[in-house]
Amino acid sequence: MKDPRKRIKPVLHNDKRDWYRIKNKKDDRAVVDLFDEIGYDPWWDVGISTTDFIKDLRAIKASTIELHINSPGGAAFDGLTIYNALRDHDARIEVVVDGLAASAASIVAMAGDKVTMNRGSEVMVHDASTIVWGNAAEMREVADVLDQLSSDIAAVYADRAGGTRAEWRETMSGEAWFSAQEAVDAGLADEIVELKEDAEDVKDRFDLTIYAHAGRSHAPAPKMRATISGLRRDSVPANEVAKPEGRNDP
Repeated sequence: MKDPRKRIKPVLHNDKRDWYRIKNKKDDRAVVDLFDEIGYDPWWDVGISTTDFIKDLRAIKASTIELHINSPGGAAFDGLTIYNALRDHDARIEVVVDGLAASAASIVAMAGDKVTMNRGSEVMVHDASTIVWGNAAEMREVADVLDQLSSDIAAVYADRAGGTRAEWRETMSGEAWFSAQEAVDAGLADEIVELKEDAEDVKDRFDLTIYAHAGRSHAPAPKMRATISGLRRDSVPANEVAKPEGRNDP
């Protein structure tokens, strides 16, 4: 029987697309904008692979990388690859969610030593999914692979926010959308940029109909406070504002 992993492997291309920008600033800081889908989809000809991104990321010598994210997500393995490349980089990683960090992009966001939610931004987590063909036995095998992949992704959330894989899988299975404050309360982010005026909804340019609820208004409220015990490392009550902290803070 064929290896089901071959059906959900990342598609690696070297298409040159303006999906990210890297620029150097003063004070030994590099700014990276990740503003597109993660992973190249040959069916719809959208997004891009991680090949060029990882190459350029490794070339950065600055001591701090400021990573801005506005992405509907994409290929889970590409998201995990970028996450690990950021974690392995010598620089301090400061993530800013400018609009949307959904699906695979939420995995990337978890690489930050500090994660900041910008005005009106959101984070979405859900179980891994794919399109598959084959007989019943092959489909059952792919389902097992998706369960394992989702469990691996849940471990990334748990590593940052606390809780267990099982608890995060329960939340992911219902597709949970987190506002900026909810992301901080859940431990997925550290702080919020103060809302001084209505922010432009930069999320609207993405087609989110591929997701089960296709938008915050149709999604169930995040269940984190009800399902995760010891949600944050510092156990901040839901009615208090969490203090910023880095990934490696005691």
